[in-house]
Amino acid sequence: MLRLVAGLGNPGRKYQGTRHNAGYLVVEELRRRAGDPEESERAGAMRCAVPMGDRQVTLVRPVEFMNRSGGPLKAAMAKLGAGPDEVLVVSDDFWLPFGTLRLRRSGSHGGHNGLRSIFESLGTNEVPRLRVGIGPAPEGEEQADFVLEPFTRAERGGLDEVIGRAADCVETVAREGFQAAMNRYNRGPSAAAEE
Repeated sequence: MLRLVAGLGNPGRKYQGTRHNAGYLVVEELRRRAGDPEESERAGAMRCAVPMGDRQVTLVRPVEFMNRSGGPLKAAMAKLGAGPDEVLVVSDDFWLPFGTLRLRRSGSHGGHNGLRSIFESLGTNEVPRLRVGIGPAPEGEEQADFVLEPFTRAERGGLDEVIGRAADCVETVAREGFQAAMNRYNRGPSAAAEE
């Protein structure tokens, strides 16, 4: 049962609109759909509860930097009494083509510092995650630089649709279950557009 959705990103105006903040954008879209409930800051994260299906789900945005995401998420889970299998972490992924979604129950951090921090804090990589493709990074460009750059004009033209599909995926997990969401959303953007 989904009880908590954590969108990863970096806090502050400097990082708004950068690729690394795709997780923030998805959580902000879910909050918008719920009528923008007021957030409160606790233990290094902004939190609010929204209705999703037949339950309330807590939305969390850690406001520590990406590589310290684990502590705020662990604190939010402790407050709810939620286990790792009741959490969905939403993050960017520069290995995936722009607009591709990948929903998984577990796996490696793939070089993502936010996921690495979460796995270290929780002591497990058995944490469900939704990765939002922001790649591929251009050959020769440092990955750390790529993720901290703003989306290009062409990417911004399709960004609302990508974030909307990612939010739809999260809502499907809550309402219909993990397997239904995996079957529906673990495809490239072109396949989703053809539906």
